[in-house]
Amino acid sequence: MTLLPKSIYDRLLANGRRQDPVRGTEDEIDFHPVVKLFTPDAGCTWLLTEADPDEPDIAFGLCDLGLGFPELGYVSLSELASVRGRLGLPVEVDRHFKATKPISRYATDASAAGHIAA
Repeated sequence: MTLLPKSIYDRLLANGRRQDPVRGTEDEIDFHPVVKLFTPDAGCTWLLTEADPDEPDIAFGLCDLGLGFPELGYVSLSELASVRGRLGLPVEVDRHFKATKPISRYATDASAAGHIAA
């Protein structure tokens, strides 16, 4: 996978495997984001927590397309790899990002602010 370093992708898959048996139950895991992705020239941000072990191209996280309505959902990693901003720059990994709270808190904060602040 060219979008994500193998170590990050492996962590996303590991979280997906842990989440799989409890998905949709009260025991669902509220992971801290593993990675922050962004477009340096388009104002989009993604905080990803896990990848689906049955469909490894699909990741879950908080998605902000810069329209003021960030939301939790699923995204195709191969589609993210093909995204280009206004200047043609690709999606990048924020190498300085360190998650400080679970994804639900990022989602609540982003909903109130209208954008992801991470």
